[in-house]
Amino acid sequence: MANFTTHIAVGTVVSGALATLTLAADVIAPENLIAVTMAGVLGSVLPDIDLKDSRPSKAMFAGLGIFFSFAVLFSFATSFSVAELWILWLGTLVVFRYGLHTAFHNLSIHRGIWHSILAALFCAGLTSVVFYYVLGRHEGVAWLAGAFLFIGYLTHLVLDEIYSVDVMDTRVKASFGTALKLFDRRYPYASLAMLAATVAVLSITPPTKTFMDGMASRNLWAGLNQRLLPQDKWFGVIDRHTGFAKVGTTAPGTGVTTGSIPQTPAPPASPAP
Repeated sequence: MANFTTHIAVGTVVSGALATLTLAADVIAPENLIAVTMAGVLGSVLPDIDLKDSRPSKAMFAGLGIFFSFAVLFSFATSFSVAELWILWLGTLVVFRYGLHTAFHNLSIHRGIWHSILAALFCAGLTSVVFYYVLGRHEGVAWLAGAFLFIGYLTHLVLDEIYSVDVMDTRVKASFGTALKLFDRRYPYASLAMLAATVAVLSITPPTKTFMDGMASRNLWAGLNQRLLPQDKWFGVIDRHTGFAKVGTTAPGTGVTTGSIPQTPAPPASPAP
């Protein structure tokens, strides 16, 4: 299997490439793109939460503990004393960070159901729910975040399968086929539980119409195709067709264009006194 550094590096590259396409296609506002991209990076390490001592697992349960402890604190801020609020806050943090972490790993097995396409669908649906209901994002943004996480998740599974093939010794390791799978046939009850959880999450996800209509839009793909390559010069100085730099082709004071971004017109000259 690939290590943590490889997973997060490749996941960042894949998510960055998707973010670039999304920005060029003008799908969502730039302020939402950072959160969506981070969802893709998270997906690239999320399957390893079933590895007890892994950094993704510790980080996820620590994050859950922080989130829910402060949620409890703010919910009961006016109902209890400071001492009681401290107990509630610290107790919730400990329960999620250590209690839930221990219980989860007593029930899960590495490269089990969490290394499956079914788990990727569950996490993608859960991501859209969190973005829509908790973070208050638009339904299209919520599903785009879910799509980013799903692709990041699949990137992790594919990398694990690639690392299961020893190219130098021309052999296939015993772990081959345990990462990229639809569900875990070895543990049918775990697979059924994940299926039930996926159905439950998908039943409360935000509407998909905006997201699907956006992805099927001809204008989106036409605009993306137009932005894919520079219209005239690479980085504003290298001719796209000849490959040679053109010197002195940019009018003074107009700046340099990049790709197909329209050039800002120069301000009109002030009349002489």
